Amino acid sequence: EVELVESGGGLVQPGGSLKLSCAASGFATSSYCMAWIRQAPGKERETVATIDSYGNIEYTDSVKDRFTISGDNARVYLQMDNLKAEDTAIYYCAAQQWVYLCPADPRGFGFWGQGTQVTVSS
Repeated sequence: EVELVESGGGLVQPGGSLKLSCAASGFATSSYCMAWIRQAPGKERETVATIDSYGNIEYTDSVKDRFTISGDNARVYLQMDNLKAEDTAIYYCAAQQWVYLCPADPRGFGFWGQGTQVTVSS
């Protein structure tokens, strides 16, 4: 069973930076997709960034050039720079294994961390 534990959330001013970390364990295969998914109050979950076992990386348009995902299926990071108020959300680390492509929908991920709150406010 895959287990995911996030850390690194908090309160930051607009324009500031935060780095999220996710410790992962229990993968049964070297074929995987790791993701950071966020959910803001009153909104649906949104996949922010993904990285797969082949090294492919994808970002949602709103975070391109500001967020950077890195890591592997032991630990994955999300470096967030130039944060904006609209980035405020609970950020989840998510994973799926036995896949060749990352799921297009957050519901395609079978394993989730507990979430960490990111608040961007002055």
